Amino acid sequence: MFEKTTLANGIRVVTERMPELHSVSVGFWVEAGSRHEDIALGGISHFLEHMLFKGTETRSARDIAKEIDSIGGVLNAFTDREFCCFFAKVLGDKLPKAIDILSDLLLHSVFDPDEIEKERKVILQELHMIEDSPDDLIHDMLCESIWKDHPLGHSVIGRVPTVNRIGRNDLLQLLDEQYRGCRLMVCAAGDVDHQDLVRRVEKAFSSISAGNSAPISSAPQHNAAVQIVEKNLEQVHLCLAYPGVPQNHPQRFTMNLINTILGASMSSRLFQMVREERGLAYSIYSYLNSHSDTGSLVIYGGTAPEDVPQLLNVTQEQLSNLKQVRVDDTELERAKGQLKGGLLLSLESSDNRMSRLAKGEIFLGRQYAIDEIVNEIHRVTPEMIQEMANRLFVSGTCNLQMIGRVDPAAFDSAALCLS
Repeated sequence: MFEKTTLANGIRVVTERMPELHSVSVGFWVEAGSRHEDIALGGISHFLEHMLFKGTETRSARDIAKEIDSIGGVLNAFTDREFCCFFAKVLGDKLPKAIDILSDLLLHSVFDPDEIEKERKVILQELHMIEDSPDDLIHDMLCESIWKDHPLGHSVIGRVPTVNRIGRNDLLQLLDEQYRGCRLMVCAAGDVDHQDLVRRVEKAFSSISAGNSAPISSAPQHNAAVQIVEKNLEQVHLCLAYPGVPQNHPQRFTMNLINTILGASMSSRLFQMVREERGLAYSIYSYLNSHSDTGSLVIYGGTAPEDVPQLLNVTQEQLSNLKQVRVDDTELERAKGQLKGGLLLSLESSDNRMSRLAKGEIFLGRQYAIDEIVNEIHRVTPEMIQEMANRLFVSGTCNLQMIGRVDPAAFDSAALCLS
């Protein structure tokens, strides 16, 4: 199913051929994200991602857009804490054109000073948009508080002072130091011939050196805290986080099932108890925030200021129940079915398969067959769920963030979270 070739300069080419598809998704993944930045230049990886679309030696930004549109393709990028990805989705016979455009962006962008200033304004507007959206801002606040003073806690986009500080030379230096062979992967899924892709990537990137792999910083400590930002909002937005596990942890499937049971769907305990039975929130959910060396389980909710104490108490009750009461077989089987079904449905998309290839390389060091994953899911027992819950939801480890008009009574509930 999977093929992998490592070029002489360290570039990894990983593919999964899906002969039933007419399309192919290809991503150029660079292991250089916000956790690898100097704090004084926070957001520079994201700034660089933007600038690589602003024109090359032979293509203007408009030319890039026109070329990808003319072949019915999609071209985009995103920056995360541990990597950046530049990707395209095109018909299989248009893959050479996608490779040509993507390699041109990474190798021949010009960083025009006027374009840098225009894009700086765009990024500042992106920052202001997040600050005006408390349901987005709360998650950035949470990461900064959990991983305090560690690069993993830095905002991916940066802050206004750091974005204003980034100059052309800073961007060029980042590109020169980090966009090197040993940090670059080209992953493709769909209508793709592995050897043909290897030849094209080898030809396009023959001039770049292997460079140095991403520096390994020590794993961050999980910080417990309560932080309240007062804003005149109709709702209080809150996040609670407990220590989780890294992406490659042996018990990651147990962790995924705890998240599924707790708050990952409409049938989850939090959704049913908070929204359906008590009507305390429109939006209530949980998710896993996992990285190469750490992780957290996060619960988000938005509720009326007067209902904050009750929402926190109900949440704490559900966490305590997972610790004290064995999950029954029916609920666990339903969660396994949901997790397995979501996985299998995601595999119908070449985009998801391409991302899966890259994350397998970055976090696990290899590709896992679907049968392996399904077997691991089925191996999880109620006892494993209960044991993991008791390890995770430990007194004094909760991090609670709130934005809004917080009722003073909520302080008592906040204290309960940390007691």
